Amino acid sequence: MSSRTRTRAVKTGAGVHTVRIPRQRGRRSDPFLIVVPERPSLAREALGFLGRTLWRFRSALAPSGLSVLAFVVAALLHVIAWWSALVIAPVAAVPLVWLLVMQRRRPASGAALGWRIGLAVLATLSAVWLALAAGFGPHTGPLVLLWLLILITAQTTWFIVRPSR
Repeated sequence: MSSRTRTRAVKTGAGVHTVRIPRQRGRRSDPFLIVVPERPSLAREALGFLGRTLWRFRSALAPSGLSVLAFVVAALLHVIAWWSALVIAPVAAVPLVWLLVMQRRRPASGAALGWRIGLAVLATLSAVWLALAAGFGPHTGPLVLLWLLILITAQTTWFIVRPSR
């Protein structure tokens, strides 16, 4: 049997479509390639849509991303080194010190003072939560509810403060 008419066994992966093209004859027969795209699965389409949406609104969802990151970091710290809570606990006083220093250097009143106090309370509460979650675990007792309330408060505040495009 001639090598021109004999079929060669070509191993292809699952889902790969093979297109057989007869051999071109003559001097000017340029080789060509046909690419047949494979249809992605429904799960891949859904994950792609979710990823594109999250990427598009990434700046609007910054507090949510940071709080999820804090949750994961607290879980890892609890598993690896529970004593890290003792190191994180003094950090909870930093926002209150910031508030006192700012009020002393640049006194504010009215809405500006309200925003400063609110920011200091939210940051202090977040640092206290991180210390407690690192020490006792983020799923312990009311820590999950506290984390959720901090997340909702931070995200709502971010939607109010963040300039829209």
